[in-house]
Amino acid sequence: MAKIIDIQLDDAALPPPTPEIEQERKVAMFDLLEDNSFSLPAREGRAVPQGPFRLALSIRERRLVFAIAEEGGGQAGEFHLSLGPFRQVVKDYFQICESYFDAVKSAAPSQIETIDMARRGIHNEGARILQERLEGKACVDNDTARRLFTLICVLHFGG
Repeated sequence: MAKIIDIQLDDAALPPPTPEIEQERKVAMFDLLEDNSFSLPAREGRAVPQGPFRLALSIRERRLVFAIAEEGGGQAGEFHLSLGPFRQVVKDYFQICESYFDAVKSAAPSQIETIDMARRGIHNEGARILQERLEGKACVDNDTARRLFTLICVLHFGG
């Protein structure tokens, strides 16, 4: 049961998302809850909650906060990640997504496919950075990291 069963985004202080960003958010959250792998590693000989987990993502004081609770609501852990390593890849991801959304409206299928391949590459890079940043704090598979990266991008929107 090492998985996320509920996820909350603290996006209350953000401007209203564009329809495209809202759609990305909904898809990422749905896919994440349908299939994910999330566990907490052993630390200093303490017992480790096995999950399932509830995850709250937020940005506080320019840091990405993962607040993790057990299924029943008991606190399982909290950690803060610097946003610095994510800044460029998030910026690149927003730019390529904008190009993709524009291309879908009028470009040839081959152009759309090329832009989509670039978008997936940047998305994979964001997931890789997230997995590196989570090392020693939480274990996630690649698909879970990709979906969490999408949600991190949503939290960056307007920020």
